[in-house]
Amino acid sequence: MKGSDLLTENIDKHRIHHLMEHWIEHNESHVKSFNEWGRKIGEAGYAEVAEKILEAAQKMEECTQKLQQAKDIL
Repeated sequence: MKGSDLLTENIDKHRIHHLMEHWIEHNESHVKSFNEWGRKIGEAGYAEVAEKILEAAQKMEECTQKLQQAKDIL
């Protein structure tokens, strides 16, 4: 068996679905934290830093949407 076969032999719909669920949940946790900390950091006077953190939260939400779309295709 080739090395690449070893990497793909355990990939099935169930495993992919499980990974997608995990990644989505993980991203949602980060979004919540980024938004909370972005607000706090902004209130502490670091507006520019807060803006970037909130932008990161938005990008993470976009990432989560793509993962959800991929999961829906399954």
